[in-house]
Amino acid sequence: MLTLENLSFEVNDEKGEKGIIKDISLTIDDGKFVVITGPNGGGKSTTAKLIMGIERPTSGRIYFDGQDITDMSITDRAKLGISFAFQQPVRFKGVQVLDLLRLASGKKLTVAEACQYLSEVGLCAKDYINREVNASLSGGELKRIEIATVIARASKLSVFDEPEAGIDLWSFQNLIQVFERMRKSNNGSILIISHQERILNIADEIVVIADGKVVNRGTREEIMPTIMGTASAVDACSGFYDKVQ
Repeated sequence: MLTLENLSFEVNDEKGEKGIIKDISLTIDDGKFVVITGPNGGGKSTTAKLIMGIERPTSGRIYFDGQDITDMSITDRAKLGISFAFQQPVRFKGVQVLDLLRLASGKKLTVAEACQYLSEVGLCAKDYINREVNASLSGGELKRIEIATVIARASKLSVFDEPEAGIDLWSFQNLIQVFERMRKSNNGSILIISHQERILNIADEIVVIADGKVVNRGTREEIMPTIMGTASAVDACSGFYDKVQ
């Protein structure tokens, strides 16, 4: 279980300190599929980075399985069972896809086992298993390889920051199927930062963050009508929602 307790994050700009995250308290229960959504610049991705330790909170605490991880490094959080998929995946010159999958899984996968993870994200394994994770790969290819590494880790908590960014429609449709399979087969929690309808529609819970605050939270049945503008409970959030046509 992940718990954010009175979490705040500020940055210094030319006008002085600016609050990005403002006293957020939030719990992600074990085995849940949760999507954080909200307007651009509202603090969604920053929240994900605070969870992974990429950014450090100005105040508040973060607990994972009852342990205070607020001051832990990214590496230590990963060892505890938290995975993170970036909005823009990292390239690793000189590292082959097979090596990356073995590193992610923590064991010496056979080629056949590694190829299975690639197949799960819609990649023809024989075309990718020995390729370097470098500039020769497109953004969509990198995204799917990164998701394959997250699946290979089988983490207690998998965090995805806007996984739909930079991929084509076919890849996005395949991505939804990947998340649905993860939801069924993985006992861990999944946390996705997104404002795409198809991802929101497979969530157990939706958290709406705007202006650095949690402004609404509930099941998809409760939250989707407010996002789609068919209810007036969260007028402040209307207008940000982007659909995939």
